[in-house]
Amino acid sequence: MPLYQMFCIASHLREYKHIKDLVTMSATHVMNEGGVVRNIQFNGTQTLPERMRRHKQYYTVGDYWTMHFDTSPRTLRTLAGMMRRDHRVIRWTMLKLGEKAEDVVTSPEQTVERHLPTSPSKTSTHWSL
Repeated sequence: MPLYQMFCIASHLREYKHIKDLVTMSATHVMNEGGVVRNIQFNGTQTLPERMRRHKQYYTVGDYWTMHFDTSPRTLRTLAGMMRRDHRVIRWTMLKLGEKAEDVVTSPEQTVERHLPTSPSKTSTHWSL
């Protein structure tokens, strides 16, 4: 299954119950369809870069969050449909990070072993003038 990252901007309300429900709904949908949610991160409440319109309302502030997950392309399409219909969502986008985990994870650099020359000991050094 491919690895995806979803960025989402949700409408901001005083209580965070609505964003908790939105994140729970998204993660549950992915897991119920056989996918794996790897990480969910809340990036805070921020002023939007410009006034945005969604579902006949204007927004100036939004709650930013991201979710990393593995799922099938079919589940990705149904999740996009859910985001499109949900009135709490202002903007979202999904990025494909890789086809397999090996595509995303970078291998550590190989350690090169270097032998530094040892300094001569003081007893074996002979100074001559």
